[in-house]
Amino acid sequence: MDAYLDLFNDRQKAIDHALLLNFKYRIAKIKFGVIHGPENDWAVCEKATADEMEQTFLNIMPDDHSNMSYRDIRHIKMDREPLPHWQSITGMFSVADGEILRYLLKAKIPLEMFIRYELAARGYDKNHRWCGFDKAEDIWLK
Repeated sequence: MDAYLDLFNDRQKAIDHALLLNFKYRIAKIKFGVIHGPENDWAVCEKATADEMEQTFLNIMPDDHSNMSYRDIRHIKMDREPLPHWQSITGMFSVADGEILRYLLKAKIPLEMFIRYELAARGYDKNHRWCGFDKAEDIWLK
């Protein structure tokens, strides 16, 4: 088996990538983490690859992005080569009308509920398996 590493010069970018991969491969139960890269950089790989290389994941992975700051977001937005998922997320807000964005904040619109409604309306569960609209509503909106 060939070891596969995604290399990053930026520590936080490696962490962000590993968090996304852990979510993406949650059903397959493949665990990703960050190790020191070959050239004083950061490498993201799955646990099997790290084990094969006799490396252990660095203890730098947060559970989520709940502590993200304005500075973190600015860093993502200024990145010349953003990770694709950040590009999609920031793109949704970048194309929104400024007055709508201001209204969302002023009126304290619950964006989480809009996301949950959208997911329920698609009829899939939390692992993206078809479960039907009624069950999806129970999962996402209750």
